Amino acid sequence: MTRGRFITIEGGEGAGKSTQLRHLAAGLQARRIDCLLTREPGGTEGAEAIRELIVQGPVERWRPLAEVYLFLAAREDHLHRAILPALTRGQWVLSDRFADSTRVYQGIAGGLGLDLVDGLQAPLLGDHRPDLTLVLDLPVAVGMARCAERGALARFEAKGQAYHERVRDGFNLLATLEPDRFAVIDAAHDEMAVAAAIARTVETRLASP
Repeated sequence: MTRGRFITIEGGEGAGKSTQLRHLAAGLQARRIDCLLTREPGGTEGAEAIRELIVQGPVERWRPLAEVYLFLAAREDHLHRAILPALTRGQWVLSDRFADSTRVYQGIAGGLGLDLVDGLQAPLLGDHRPDLTLVLDLPVAVGMARCAERGALARFEAKGQAYHERVRDGFNLLATLEPDRFAVIDAAHDEMAVAAAIARTVETRLASP
């Protein structure tokens, strides 16, 4: 059986990752490509339990290094119980966030540095990297306004403008460092225009079965 493809969607808060993931899945499934939609932190029972610890509570609940260890515990369970089995079955895995979020949120924006975070993640990830990472990019003010429209800000959303500017810069830096894996999508356009741009990118970057 042919191994499935692994696509991740990254970006700052309010960029529309979950919505665009559903559009992408619908387009692939219309072409009879079986997909697993998942998210981080989360995707398995154990990882979802850890998610509650990470995303809830006051901003100062965890320091960046503690966040890394929590994300890694969730990611190990998610990778081995959900992602890898699905890829082995030939499914395409579409994940709302993966390891690059930890590199950006804790490594770059959180001040730990890419070298430290990459070193901590290396034993877990091994060769299991996404085939394609889509970064939904838009101005921080736009993303935070979208978050505010949804109601009370979650823990990471409430970290402040300067932090989220570093997040945006961090994802663009990673895209510059790894252009073969990353594709930056302008997420400031309307929902369906962004979906169309993503579909074109996937078609160009990944050969369909």
